[in-house]
Amino acid sequence: MKKIINHPEQVVEEMIEGMVLAHPMRLRRVPETRVLVRKDAPVAGKVGLISGGGSGHEPAHAGFVGPGLLDGAVAGEVFTSPTPDQILAAIKAVDSGQGVLLIIKNYSGDVMNFEMAAELAEMEGIDVRQVIVNDDVAVENSTYTTGRRGIAGTVFVHKIAGAMAETGATLDEVERVARKVIQRVRSMGMALTPCTVPAVGKPGFHLGEGEMEIGMGIHGEPGIRRSPLASADEVATVLVDHILQDMPCTAGERVAVLINGLGATPLMELYILNRKVTTLLQDKQLVVVDTIVGEYMTSLEMAGCSVTLLKLDDELEKLLSAAADTVGWKR
Repeated sequence: MKKIINHPEQVVEEMIEGMVLAHPMRLRRVPETRVLVRKDAPVAGKVGLISGGGSGHEPAHAGFVGPGLLDGAVAGEVFTSPTPDQILAAIKAVDSGQGVLLIIKNYSGDVMNFEMAAELAEMEGIDVRQVIVNDDVAVENSTYTTGRRGIAGTVFVHKIAGAMAETGATLDEVERVARKVIQRVRSMGMALTPCTVPAVGKPGFHLGEGEMEIGMGIHGEPGIRRSPLASADEVATVLVDHILQDMPCTAGERVAVLINGLGATPLMELYILNRKVTTLLQDKQLVVVDTIVGEYMTSLEMAGCSVTLLKLDDELEKLLSAAADTVGWKR
């Protein structure tokens, strides 16, 4: 294992300390927790938005805390759900009296712990709603899930629900638009190399020199098949075909595209992938309104990528283009 760390058991704690030191005008740590919130939280008259999960997916989720996106993020250990008491602390820190929406990726530990925290918060009189993101079309059930996994499409939920909350919308309205995004977003990924959890010290799986895994999860969960290494155009075709089989689109429909790196994929390669993704969508007479390329939902140092498509309408397009100012997304 080669990593720029001090002690494997301290990576999350020291990462959080480093983030606050790097962005003191944006982020504030809730004392004695692994919760990061907006510097100005709670924001008066605004619905609070919280997401989180295991660490190792940076910039998700703390990198999306700030105006136009999340109000708070909760960090668990690497690839491990945060505990209910940490999530409860986040809910309390961002609640301005307008209620709080929890945006949860569909992993069993996350769902259970966020639900427990929501129940505890409601006992204290806080109105809490939950939405569960399950955008991964690769597999129906996986190592840590019942149903589909939540992956990079979660970022679109953060962005659009965050923009809606920024307008002063009610909790009902913010929850509605978050659910709308979940219904209209699909993703699929692939991996070229494994990743190593610091506390484990060795790769979580093995891929041969000439192999890749199609449909790999962001924690190293198995995909739909292991196959010989293919070209960027071939990879793009497989991922887009699977997404469109699951979410058919008709000619003239508008879409947003997220080309997401998993931690060790150069931007050069992501742009090469996007070249073919865009061509495939245009060949189907879809209108690509917005394309985002970069690292948004990573998996430590895994080499690979995911492609996300979001079907837009006037409301979603306006909210997606709204201003945001966070470490991981500026617009």
